[in-house]
Amino acid sequence: MRLSLHPNMRSMVLSIEELRAQALGMRKEGLNSQQIADELSLSQDTIAWLLAEGSGADRPNDVRIGWRSIGVRPERIAAIGTIMADVADEELGVEDIDTVVGISINGIPFAHEVARHLGAEFTIFRNVEGADGQGVLSNKYGKVAGKKVVIIDDVLSSGVTMGKTIQAIRAVGGEVGLAVVLVNKTTRNEIEGVPLRGIIRAVPV
Repeated sequence: MRLSLHPNMRSMVLSIEELRAQALGMRKEGLNSQQIADELSLSQDTIAWLLAEGSGADRPNDVRIGWRSIGVRPERIAAIGTIMADVADEELGVEDIDTVVGISINGIPFAHEVARHLGAEFTIFRNVEGADGQGVLSNKYGKVAGKKVVIIDDVLSSGVTMGKTIQAIRAVGGEVGLAVVLVNKTTRNEIEGVPLRGIIRAVPV
């Protein structure tokens, strides 16, 4: 008997060669390593290995996370945002949250919903070319200077981007009270001295 997979599930079951081909294709389209990592739900270390056409001997230990079944429906994103907001409220209390920062690009829809649910301001941390995790805070949305901040992202892999986000917020006078992610792919419960909470933890065993 042959198992028939839903199309969304089949798209997650890819060989290393298929993942490498996708990563190289995205690079040719102009995406940087962070953007490719976001698209493929892999760590930047894994993307660097794929792009370098590395051998099996130095292959990073990684877990590929797929949440397309959530992302295709706004009401499902809203539901996850409600859970994240509840975690933030439990950890800090609504009165101690002024601004919610979404890490570009996959953290943005969740952060928007968290901010809406908590009645907080909303802004984003944009990825830019440069070192892994490099980015800037947008000036187009809410402010973080002098604010109590919660950071939202979809997946935490190495923690580099989250760490750079925390540093950027502190550099302009913001106080980061909590980081919340949909999936934490590490055993860490804090980053840069900030409590880290994952709705789901997924680590290799």
